[in-house]
Amino acid sequence: MLGTFANIFRIPDLRNKILFTVALLAIYRIGFHIPVPGFDAAQITQAAQDRDTESPLGRAADYLQMFTGGTLSQSSVFGLGIMPYISASIILMLLGEVLPQLKKLRQEGQAGHKKIQEYTRYLTVPLCLIQSLMVMKMFTMTPGAIHPGMQTQAILMGVVGMTAGTMFLMWLGEQIDEYGIGNGVSLIIMAGIIAQMPGAVVGVIRGVIAGQHGPGTLVFLILAFVSVVAGAILITQGQRRIPIQQAKQMRGHRMVGGARHYLPLRVNHGGVMPIIFASSLMMFPPIILGQLKRVWQESALLSQIEEAFGPMAFTYNVVYIVMIFLFAYFWTTVQFQPKDMAKNLRDRGSFIPGLRPGHRTAEYLETVMVRITFFGASFLAMIAVVPSLVTQFAGVDFRVASFLGGTGLLIVVSVSLDLVQRIESNLIMRNYEGFSESGRIKGAFR
Repeated sequence: MLGTFANIFRIPDLRNKILFTVALLAIYRIGFHIPVPGFDAAQITQAAQDRDTESPLGRAADYLQMFTGGTLSQSSVFGLGIMPYISASIILMLLGEVLPQLKKLRQEGQAGHKKIQEYTRYLTVPLCLIQSLMVMKMFTMTPGAIHPGMQTQAILMGVVGMTAGTMFLMWLGEQIDEYGIGNGVSLIIMAGIIAQMPGAVVGVIRGVIAGQHGPGTLVFLILAFVSVVAGAILITQGQRRIPIQQAKQMRGHRMVGGARHYLPLRVNHGGVMPIIFASSLMMFPPIILGQLKRVWQESALLSQIEEAFGPMAFTYNVVYIVMIFLFAYFWTTVQFQPKDMAKNLRDRGSFIPGLRPGHRTAEYLETVMVRITFFGASFLAMIAVVPSLVTQFAGVDFRVASFLGGTGLLIVVSVSLDLVQRIESNLIMRNYEGFSESGRIKGAFR
């Protein structure tokens, strides 16, 4: 392993890519601490520390901070993180299934991909303006957050500063894609999540020293973290390999083709998106019910429903799991097109042994994907409810327990695996050994 790390820095091109990526991520973390002019950063930070983290709004704020790589606990120019760009990408991806123009662009290869990226940048700007205005509204509700006599100027500078910050992060991500190694946007999100881990570790150690947690709780947290990470790696790499036979053809006086290979279908085809969609929708019922409870304070029915949809309630977690399953199948349906795949196999002269090319092959691929998606969604549901279970039964703070499962952990695992595989590909391409002595890191298959 140490020899592999040494080989990384023996290759000038790979070394320069890694150092360039690290430098841009360092710029992101430095800019993370640049405040927006006109706001008292100390007052906003104090208000964020005094916020009830168990409330629906507190949970929503913590979730957004973990996912976007930004922060709502201080008036930073990178406060929105990369969230508007991700939202724009998801919106255009979903519209691509509805609008024929976008669907046609997706089929045009690299040129169409660049055009969709251009539309994504344009859509990011209005999303930044809307979200930054919402953040400014939240900051103005904090007493003493704005310097006297600068309310209009502070809000204007805040909107412009946060919009420019998000656009700069988008540019950083594209530079990493072009000249660095790994997916730039994903690495920015991962850097924001990892930056919160030392604080969570320190919080656990302080709890053990203060007597809030016993040694058994500490051992349990360590074992749970290792087990969940190992399971996340397994489900991320897991795939079902469909055997593909290439038809033999006569070209001149030679027989070509006849090779046998595999079509890998990922068990967790939707990645982290089902949890993101389900978590986003599950934020609204507690918030809406809380607002209705303020109007009808004596309503017993609203009190029961609000209690049932509390973050630790059984009903809330059941609905959350159902939503994850629904979005797992929805995202797989959007991303996985068995008819197009069957058509491509037929056009390339390949087929699945025992199945006729065309409609029968598409039916088989769809059936297999439905079955393996069930197992992928089941694991996602387990990962998603682990933080709530640890908080409820072990008495650990939710911000600490959130690193044992959920969106943040899956993002870190999937991005880390992608980065390791890209580095390993560069090593093997230059006749160096990879990270594994038994060969390249490949997906686990059944």
